[in-house]
Amino acid sequence: MKGALRLVAVDARARALGLEVGLALADARARVPDLLVFDQDEHADQDWLERIADGCGRYTPMVAIDPEDGLLLDIAGCAHLFGGEAGLAADIEMRCAHLGMTLRHAFADTADAAHALARYQALPAADEAAAIRRLPVAALRLEPEATLGLQRAGLKTVGDVAARPMVTIAARFGGEAVAALRRLLGEADSPIVPRRVPPSIIVERRFAEPVARTEYALAILEELAGEAGRALEEGKYGGRRFEAVFFRSDGLTRTLGIETSQPTRDPKRVMRLFGDRVERLSDPVDPGFGFDLIRLSVPLIEPLAATQLKLEGGAVGEAAVAALVDRLSTRLGRGRVQRLAPCDSHIPEQAQLALPAVEASGPAIWPVSALGEPSLRPIHLFDPPQPIEVIAEVPDGPPHRFRWRRALHEVRRFEGPERIAAEWWRRKDGKGLTRDYYRVEDARGRRFWVFRHGLYEEKADPDWYIHGLFA
Repeated sequence: MKGALRLVAVDARARALGLEVGLALADARARVPDLLVFDQDEHADQDWLERIADGCGRYTPMVAIDPEDGLLLDIAGCAHLFGGEAGLAADIEMRCAHLGMTLRHAFADTADAAHALARYQALPAADEAAAIRRLPVAALRLEPEATLGLQRAGLKTVGDVAARPMVTIAARFGGEAVAALRRLLGEADSPIVPRRVPPSIIVERRFAEPVARTEYALAILEELAGEAGRALEEGKYGGRRFEAVFFRSDGLTRTLGIETSQPTRDPKRVMRLFGDRVERLSDPVDPGFGFDLIRLSVPLIEPLAATQLKLEGGAVGEAAVAALVDRLSTRLGRGRVQRLAPCDSHIPEQAQLALPAVEASGPAIWPVSALGEPSLRPIHLFDPPQPIEVIAEVPDGPPHRFRWRRALHEVRRFEGPERIAAEWWRRKDGKGLTRDYYRVEDARGRRFWVFRHGLYEEKADPDWYIHGLFA
């Protein structure tokens, strides 16, 4: 029977017919011959649960997923917006009913208590403390062995466990049993961990009648962008990331996000990027039966003080480049437009890291040659460097000729060496091979960046590599 198919979820009608989770499929079909079954899809279930969690963002930003099929909402300070706890629960039930779903809910002072009451209390209770004590010990969510041990000891309910001295419970069933009991009784904190950190700035607009036109919804979003810009200006901040959420009246949501390479609070710039994002959507923003709530949040902010324009329009040019980077990243994808960011290393291939242009904070540090002189470093680097066969006039001298990709190159000019030592402080053995770099030009005028990996006192027969090509 270990390999038998079993039920992992049943609806209300199946439960009324005596079917329950864990029952073998063969036994279930014997009881209900015309039973409809579907294969479990964990990924689809998780995706659906996350979509419901997004929809619950209309009630509170503090939403956490309670595996495998639950949600926890911290509604402190939010319930009055919906007519109290009863009104909030009725609104959630109504929206779930439109999606063909049923739910069980409970309100409690702590997250653990609400979880236990929703899963193990069939009917709402007027006295929360008494209801918690009547719950089965499974509500403590201990390991199966610990739960079975409590039941064999005659402790069937949470109240039975709470009536025993904590020292006795800890000695026999471990400290986790005591901690779980204290959290359930409200004697210890049990804060939820929201799936998304509440953003610094949130502006929203609720509608008495759902908005059915996408154009009008985007116009409202522009007004919200202005409100967010004024809030950012008051704190002398700018946003690097903006997120617009369109809440549909049927409970589903649509989220659009943009990023900027520099902090901004300009509503026109923000809306231009949102417009680009909407244009490149393969699935348009469908209002369905209408949007009843539109929210704009700024999850990432940075200081943005007033700036003075530089002479010759330098600041204007920098702003134009930043705007271009933002638009290209929005249209093509944040990973398609990259910028080189400096790293804490003098090894050429490790000195820079390619990051999305909207994420990198500044230009890379790269040696610049004097005006009119050839570049010191090539634009294109091979990663990893490619091996070559070299003939040198003297063992530690520049290459005289080399073979790369089965082609022989005669060296006519060279510059170097540029010596780069190994990062010995990062190696366990405290050693490493030195690199001698040469800028060489062959008989046809092609320029290469090659290096010898190791000095002759470090290695008897050092290898040669080509690391880059000059334009």
